[in-house]
Amino acid sequence: MRKSGVLLHITSLPSPYGVGTMGKEAYEFVDFLKESGQSYWQILPIHPTSFGDSPYASYSTFAGNPYFIDFDMLAQDGLLIPEEYNWIDWENKKDEVDFGILYNNRFNVLRQATNRFLENPDPKYAEFLEENKDWVEDYALFMALKKHFDGKPWYEWDEEYKFYDPKKAEEWRETFKEDVDFYKALQFFFRKQWNAMKKYANENGVEIIGDLPIYVARDSVDVWSHPELFALDADLNPERVAGCPPDGFSADGQLWGNPLYNWDYHKKTGYDWWIRRIAYLLNMYDVLRIDHFRGFDSYYAIPYGDKTAKNGKWLEGPGISLFKTLEEKMGKQRIIAEDLGFLTPSVKQLLADTAYPGMKILQFAFDSRDAAAMDYYPFNYPANSVAYTGTHDNDTIQGWFKNADKDDVALAIDYLQADDPKNYHWTMIRELLKSPSDYAIVTAQDLLGLDSDARMNVPSKLGGNWAWRLLPGQLNEEVQDELLHLTKLFKRYPLERLEEKTEKTEA
Repeated sequence: MRKSGVLLHITSLPSPYGVGTMGKEAYEFVDFLKESGQSYWQILPIHPTSFGDSPYASYSTFAGNPYFIDFDMLAQDGLLIPEEYNWIDWENKKDEVDFGILYNNRFNVLRQATNRFLENPDPKYAEFLEENKDWVEDYALFMALKKHFDGKPWYEWDEEYKFYDPKKAEEWRETFKEDVDFYKALQFFFRKQWNAMKKYANENGVEIIGDLPIYVARDSVDVWSHPELFALDADLNPERVAGCPPDGFSADGQLWGNPLYNWDYHKKTGYDWWIRRIAYLLNMYDVLRIDHFRGFDSYYAIPYGDKTAKNGKWLEGPGISLFKTLEEKMGKQRIIAEDLGFLTPSVKQLLADTAYPGMKILQFAFDSRDAAAMDYYPFNYPANSVAYTGTHDNDTIQGWFKNADKDDVALAIDYLQADDPKNYHWTMIRELLKSPSDYAIVTAQDLLGLDSDARMNVPSKLGGNWAWRLLPGQLNEEVQDELLHLTKLFKRYPLERLEEKTEKTEA
């Protein structure tokens, strides 16, 4: 069945407190999605962000981002008083997140809430800790130690703490108990609000598409507490790091810097960590997008310490073995493969073997630098695919028309019959929604026709990313009606909602 949705990260929701949360505005966005005929809300990774504020560089692959916790909901639970947080100036610009302000102020407010909570904890708190003990205890300890060492990465901590030891960890938890309890309580707050928000979305016919980054940040509890999962030397330094080779977009390639996996170890353990990670996220989301899917076929490995990605080489990944094991243990799952970039025949075969839908980006069809541009023309989209106007890494549609190569823009205008510059975004959205893909996702920025100032991320750019935010009321009735019209026109409106309306009318 053909369906569609909107890509909007939680941080990008409007809010009076500087960043989008799981509060009232999230519920209102679900209402917008329902009323505009959408079936999906796609978000970026929900984990705590580390230096650089990227959701793809997190302190944990399991924990939830405390920035998403809504103050007003904590106040409703009797854990905060509005006067404790509504006097703070949370933003410099209403349409941007100021991560510095959040970092300096948010945890002070949350500390007040946890102090009250821990005096008389929710009866479900002990149950939450027991169900999540395989990650929450180490995560809370990691964050407590990071606070103790003034935010330094774990590999710069004192030698005693740099090398994780389960027996010593028990002692450390007692030494830093106050902070450990604080970070555990935050995860309970996150889960309670997440479950309520997701329940509301699902009850209104909206499913959440979440995101699994293939790589883990070096400065994370995962690498610190489980170094055996990664290709590290005796001093816990990466042997090689992740990135992308030079191409038409970047002469130096992309140096991401993440440690690479010890795939031999993962295979010996039956991919236990991967199965637990995927199962956990599939429980949190309805559909899971796996980032950089091609890295499971072969991955680019750059010598640790290099300043560019030029000297990297391709190494063999786990291939279909991982996904066969996943299906044996969990059955068939709802997974989207981010299969963008240079795709070899073996990558294409891996995608075919898993039968996961891949991604198609309409902007790529008109990029003369891309040798595979023909694959991104809508008439070539297979039904089993997810079509996008762009991802978080792309310019907005209006920004692309202003900044792309002139010949590429001329080709797009001719192909799309885009006569009105003010409506370039709707013209491209229309083309996307009528494509053969079973699923189509539009970014919120493109629904509004915003320019490059609203772009979420410019890869390899230091600073200034991930900050864009909706203004209250921007997704208004006019936008809603136009999206609803196109969704119905191209037969992506959920049939179950049509049936519900028919039943109500007949009643």
